[in-house]
Amino acid sequence: MPNYLGLDGFRRGWVAAWIDDRGDHSFDYSSGLTRLLAVPHARAMIDMPIGLKTSGYRVCDLRARELIGPAVFLGARRDLWMFPDMPTANQHYRQNGDKGVSSQLWNIGDKIKEVDDVMTPLRQKTIGEAHPELIFWNLAGERRLEPKTSAAGREQRLEFLETRGFTKVRKWLTQRHGTGIGRDDLIDACACAIAARDSTRCLDGEDPDPRGLRMEINY
Repeated sequence: MPNYLGLDGFRRGWVAAWIDDRGDHSFDYSSGLTRLLAVPHARAMIDMPIGLKTSGYRVCDLRARELIGPAVFLGARRDLWMFPDMPTANQHYRQNGDKGVSSQLWNIGDKIKEVDDVMTPLRQKTIGEAHPELIFWNLAGERRLEPKTSAAGREQRLEFLETRGFTKVRKWLTQRHGTGIGRDDLIDACACAIAARDSTRCLDGEDPDPRGLRMEINY
């Protein structure tokens, strides 16, 4: 049976969740993407920008922000990792009449580069970008859930995962201690796996980036 793979980054690396058409599911983690992406899969979704501008904000990010708010980080650019720190990066961008990057996006710059290093237009046929909060927004009938940091918001997300096949997710959350995997990281990886299996919608709206990668968010 084909596997559907969801990935999310965390401080020490990447966490991945799989589910197949029979409902079998599991999770794993690694310091790098290579081993996780080597697992055979029909489709994968990753919570990280794919397709990067050299200036300005991506249209898909702006459209997603309209739907789910500041959970979408702005400023994904291919040269971001060339700067030693965020103030230097933003000084450069603003001196050239461009927009700055958010601190949240700056903090995942190494993960953005790692994804960009392995992505090609061919690989993008089976590996797409997703956003967990947009996935949950869609699962909830196009409405925003309670904040994921709240007990009520966490329960809402877990219930959506369970009803769509991730019945072991609560057990997994008790098994992550010592791995560095955050609670939200594992939940988000499961959401991305659901999108890999089920999603038919995406936000797009502009031409591919200079490397030919599509700038779109699947949900």
